[in-house]
Amino acid sequence: QVQLVESGGGLVQAGDSLRLSCAASGRTFSRHTMGWFRQPPGKEREFVAAISWSGSRNTRYADSVKGRFTISRDNAKNTVYLQMNSLKPGDTAVYSCAARRDPLITIATGSYDYWGQGTQVTVSS
Repeated sequence: QVQLVESGGGLVQAGDSLRLSCAASGRTFSRHTMGWFRQPPGKEREFVAAISWSGSRNTRYADSVKGRFTISRDNAKNTVYLQMNSLKPGDTAVYSCAARRDPLITIATGSYDYWGQGTQVTVSS
């Protein structure tokens, strides 16, 4: 099993930046596909970004964040990051990281096996 803990959320102004971190513990982390998802208030969880075990050469982003957000991972530190730039009020949500045992990248929420509890990101206009 893998345990995931997110951090780095907060309250920011539109146009500001934040970097979220996801610390993982447990076995077989380095071969897991990792993803970031978010759940805006009153809405369903949605895909944000994903990265394969091989790193930045194999990443995928939601259209709404592409060009603004960057996902990365440091397998030696068992940590995944989400750099968020040019934040908008529409980015306000609880952000969660997730791990998938299969190293093949996917954006499907149901395909991920482990989930963190999430960190709140609030962007004011």
